[in-house]
Formats: sequence, structure tokens, C-alpha cells
Amino acid sequence: MKAAIYSRYGTADVVQIEEVEKPVSRNHEVLIRVRAASVNPLDEGLIRGGGRLVTGLRRPKVTRLGIDVAGLVAAVGRDVTQFQPGDSVFGACIGDPDASVLRVWIPQGAFAEYACAHQSALVMKPENVSFEQAASAPVAALTALQGLRDKGKIQAGQKVLINGASGGVGTFAVQIAKFFGAEVTGICSTRNVDLVRSIGANHVIDYTQEDFTRGGQRYNLILDCVGTTRCRQAGAC
Repeated sequence: MKAAIYSRYGTADVVQIEEVEKPVSRNHEVLIRVRAASVNPLDEGLIRGGGRLVTGLRRPKVTRLGIDVAGLVAAVGRDVTQFQPGDSVFGACIGDPDASVLRVWIPQGAFAEYACAHQSALVMKPENVSFEQAASAPVAALTALQGLRDKGKIQAGQKVLINGASGGVGTFAVQIAKFFGAEVTGICSTRNVDLVRSIGANHVIDYTQEDFTRGGQRYNLILDCVGTTRCRQAGAC
């Protein structure tokens, strides 16, 4: 089968499409015939060597790329009870969740014709969601959920600022914050103002027209999906 492989750190140029052996699902794993996969900043970071302490100091130990996946179950391990061949699933191609937190997020190769994933990292794909839509959700949606619910302890009625509200994590964050009953302000560029408003933001700030750090507004929670120090200037109460 064909798969995206990288054997050294660098830019995207180090990634090659090669013929590799088709993976075999182990006890708790599901073998997926990949229909769609999505690229995350996590993948770029690994290619550039951002996780060398886990992936290998000089060269990557795990050469397969891709976490977000959607497809059809091709085979299941002997201990898999949740799925059967033919099921439409989506989720994350990651290692055993019982392993260390660092190692679990090493990609298991969603950028391929077939990939394996632990059964606990997959769910059934709704019929009204395409494979492409499903594959875009796992890492971005989980990042937004962890930031708002787990780390931010979001509460109903809070004023929440989402910087980078039109990006992958940001679009999920706006909707999740609204689900929790927050008053949401989204920051984006001019071309994405209507998009951010359409997914539920109460207020939208176009950063090309307005400096959100000078508005005097205070927020209970700020989720910075861009990584800019300007969010610190905005402040949270």
C-alpha cells in the first residue's frame, strides 16, 4: 500500500509517498481503510523535529504521519468489541491510551491507504457527516474542548474570547463555548467575520481593523489559538 513517510527531520519536502507493508491490527486495534485524513500543526511540528525526546533525537523512530482519520473498518483485533468490518468510523490513529501521555499522540499513519487505531480512539461516523468532515474533527475539536472545559473550567454566563476564531481549533471553540452558555467574542480577519458570526459568536472583532487589546473589555477566559502575546495584554479577570 502507499503511505506518506518521513525518515529525517526538515520541511514538508522530506515527506515521500512510498510503498510500505499493510499494517495488521493488534488485539485492541482496528484496521481502517482510509477514506479521508486531515493535516494538523502537530504533523508539521513532528516533521520539523519538535518532539525529538519522544520521536527520536537524530532521526524519527516512527516514520508514519497522520492522526485524524475517517474510513471503513477493514479488520479488527481479537479483543475489539465495539466495531466490525464494514463500519464507518472516525477518530485518531494513536497508540494505546494506557501508554504514557507523550507517546500516545505519536501518529500511527493516517496518511496512507490503510491505518490502525486503538478501538477507544474511534467512534461510529454519523450518516449525515461525510468522511472528509469527520476526518477534520478529532485533533482540532479535542484541543478546543480541553482548552475550554478541562483547562479553562468554562462556566455559563462567562465572557470568553477566542483568538483565531476562524481556524480549525477556533471554529470548534466558538461552538463549544456557546454550548456551555458563554458570551463569545471571536477574533479573525475581515474575510472570516461572517463565518465566525454564523457559527454562534456574539461579537466578532476584525483584527485588521481593530486592536482588541485596547478596547478595555475584560474576559473571564481567553483561548488563544494563534499563540500571540497580545492576548496577555487583553487580560482576563
